Parts: sequence; C-alpha cells; structure tokens
Amino acid sequence: MILGIETSCDETAAALVGGDGTVLSSIVASQASLHARYGGVVPEVASRRHLELIGPVIREALETAGAGLDDVDRVAVTRGPGLVGALLVGLSAAKALAWARRLPLVPVDHLHGHVASLYLGDAQVEPPFVCLLASGGHTLLLDVGERGSFRRLGSTLDDAAGEAFDKGARLLGLGYPGGAEIDRLAREGDPEAYTFPVARVAGLDFSFSGLKTALLYAVRGLDADELERRRADLAASYQRAIVRALAGRLREAAARSRAGRIAVVGGVAANSELRGALPDAAFAPLALCTDNAAMIASAARYADPIPYPDYLALDAYASAA
Repeated sequence: MILGIETSCDETAAALVGGDGTVLSSIVASQASLHARYGGVVPEVASRRHLELIGPVIREALETAGAGLDDVDRVAVTRGPGLVGALLVGLSAAKALAWARRLPLVPVDHLHGHVASLYLGDAQVEPPFVCLLASGGHTLLLDVGERGSFRRLGSTLDDAAGEAFDKGARLLGLGYPGGAEIDRLAREGDPEAYTFPVARVAGLDFSFSGLKTALLYAVRGLDADELERRRADLAASYQRAIVRALAGRLREAAARSRAGRIAVVGGVAANSELRGALPDAAFAPLALCTDNAAMIASAARYADPIPYPDYLALDAYASAA
C-alpha cells in the first residue's frame, strides 16, 4: 500500500493506492475559492493553506481507506515541478511520516504523476502511446514507451494551455479557474463566430501567446454592451482554437511516432470539447485530471524508493528538467 502526497500548487491531496493500481482513497482539498479573488494562485497564500490542510487531508485519506499508518509500505510525494513553498510542505510531511515509521520514500516528478493517472483503476492504459499532458503549468507531447518513463516530443514555447484558458477567462471577465468557466460558457456560444489563429511553430511545439493577444484585441474592439452579448461566442471560438491546436499536434505526433494509441492527461483533459474532438483517445478519469495524490502514488509503483533515512536531505525543485 502506497501513501501518496501532492502539494505542488493549490490542491492539498493525499491518497492510498494498492500495488495493482486500485485507488483505496483519494482526498483533494482545493484552494480554488481562496485564490479566486486574486484571479490566480498566490504562492505564499497557497503554502500557508497547505500547512493548515496537510494533516487533516492525510488523516481523511487513511480513514476513507480503512487503513492506518501501520498498513503503509511506502510513502510517495511530489518533489517538483511546482511552487517551491507549496512543494516543501508536502515533502516535509512525507519525510516526517516515512522517517517516523522507518519506511522508504519515493520522490515523484509531477509530470510522471499525470501520465501515471492512466495506470489506475480497471481501465488501465498500456504503453506504447503518445500522450498530451495539458495543464495550467505545462503543455507537453510525450512518447510513452513503458510505464515509469517517457520521451518528450514537444512543449509550449510560451503559455501552457491551461494558462491560456485562465488568461482568456480574465479577459472575458469570467471567474477562476478559467478553464472550467470558459468550458461552461462556450456551450452557449458559436465556436465559428470568430476566427482565432492557431500558431504553427517548428516541430511538435505549441504557442498560445498570439491566440491570447488576438482575444485581447477582439475584446477591446467591443463596447460593454456588445461584449456582454458576444461573450459566449468569444469563449466558444477561443476554446475551439485551443482545442484545435492541442488535438492537431497530438495526432501529428502520433503519426510521426506510429504509435497505436493516443492519451490525454492533466487539468485540460477535463475540457468537454477536447474530449469530443478526440473520441479515440484514452483520457485520464475526470476525478484524476486535476492535481491529485492518487497519480503520485501510481507513479511511485514504477520508481525506485529511497531507503530510510537517506531521503532526509531531499529537496524540492520548481522547474522541470
């Protein structure tokens, strides 16, 4: 049994996962409402809230699974990338629990965790496949040849897809998190009302800065009444452009690699239009798209644990290697 802990951004999460990928519990305490007033995550606020929540969340994960710390065989925790202050809360808690019980500890890369969300439950996805990882902080195309590793095929040159959704939502006067707000409003609009650009950059990389600028100019060109009337159309057209870029690049990457299957993970994987545009793709379960600890415990099944007490000097890292 693996106890997973995740605090890379604004979700405090803990989970118990069995060795076969069975999710025994998955508890996520979101800070979305706390950061909504700022229009985005404030790192210091997130870190302080993690300190308040980490103990209760771990206790609830154990209680939900009907387990105690004596039942845990190893502890897994997100080491990075993410907000360093937030990561250190989870890492410190994980080291304390592992050290107190003389358990091994598995430091997990957050990106590997997202991919490993596909290895949980009954509908586990077997490599090889090409994976789109799209979230608030990352947009990557990955060639997954085996569980526990991947090769990067492409990434964003500027904004991540989730970041583009959040910034677009702010331009449209919508709430936070922006991706869910745009997805909701887009259902009421015409995705063909506006033609927004999809950047074509070299290789298999992405770029969303030009799209964001195009939305800015479109909004500026409308008076307040017209913006209110066209807000749903703008949201639908903007979302369509992002989805077109993500789905097109994923299929292009799959064709180049000759992979037999495609998959999508990360917070943007919850987007309804993206799911509709890729009916043949394997998607992370909706509950496991946003940051969670079950995916971290899942990734720990395919990583080497650090024995007690060698992990005490382990540090967090903010950026992906």
